[in-house]
Amino acid sequence: MTTNSNRVNRRAMLRGAAMGALAAPALIGSAAAAAEPEVTWRVQSHWPKASSSFDDSLQVLADQLLERTDGRFKLELYGAGEFAKGPDIYNLVRKGVVPMGTISPSYIQDKAQAAGFLYGIPGTFRESWEVQHAAKNLGLEDLVNEELVEDGVLLMSEKAYPTEMVVSKPITSAADFEGLKIRSSGTMLDYLKAAGAAPQYIPGSELYQSLSSGVVDGAHWGAAIGAKSMSLWEAAKYHVKPALGFTIDAFIVNVDALEDLPPDLRAALLDLMEIRFFQRSSEYMHKEAIALAAGMDENGVEVIELPEEVLTVMGQASKDIMATEAAKGPLAEKAAGIYQTLMSDLGYN
Repeated sequence: MTTNSNRVNRRAMLRGAAMGALAAPALIGSAAAAAEPEVTWRVQSHWPKASSSFDDSLQVLADQLLERTDGRFKLELYGAGEFAKGPDIYNLVRKGVVPMGTISPSYIQDKAQAAGFLYGIPGTFRESWEVQHAAKNLGLEDLVNEELVEDGVLLMSEKAYPTEMVVSKPITSAADFEGLKIRSSGTMLDYLKAAGAAPQYIPGSELYQSLSSGVVDGAHWGAAIGAKSMSLWEAAKYHVKPALGFTIDAFIVNVDALEDLPPDLRAALLDLMEIRFFQRSSEYMHKEAIALAAGMDENGVEVIELPEEVLTVMGQASKDIMATEAAKGPLAEKAAGIYQTLMSDLGYN
């Protein structure tokens, strides 16, 4: 049985490998590579292959990892549902059926007290850099891994991005918002429900069909980039501002599989995931502006603002969600402290 001391050492080793890799050469020399084993990992994504993140996040990671390791470390990529989808991906990785996956932290709120804070408390942070800073520099990701590593999984944040709704009908009053069927997930479900909507969770692989057939009236899948790549604007021409909040996607890795890697390959993977988080988060915000402009020009998308009366109710819902999440335990309470301190420093509360 693994002792708590060993678990702490394991966490330190994994984090140390990521930090130590920052000083390592970008490429593993061909002479050394010839004597070392090649590794192929299957990666189960929560993104459908139609989602922009499948190519721009996961495929880029796979390509760069292959280059950094001189062809020795290959990732085989699987779209949502090929082995598992949504919340089922965590257990698939934990059991070692596949060594790696991608998830939303909203899928693991029953696994880690601070997962809801890493996913994002709606109505709090307003800029991408704030979420990046809270996750990596102020410790939200570490708080989640306090529990996940003990369960055999390591989480690495993949990108921070805005969450914005698209809807099939205009919203001009609280009455229009009342009972609106919106695809959502995580704490966003509580947020939208508190404002009068009727949110429900639908896997990404089923989202387009649900929206186009009228099962739901609206959805959020990221923001403009997600709506464009998933063709959501075909069925829902109204793009809603302001953002409901900022959230994070994540890579998850089976800890035993990670420890079994040759040290140089392990360092290459952890280093690349750390670097890609900041690169991808910045890139995403640039592409958001491009995607929304294209949607307005090519798809007739209309940008609308939520009525003030809806925003007022959402403001109270945000405070309630924060309190509920903080009450989950001491790690969640620490995560709430990170939020409260940063928001106070920024003059948000």
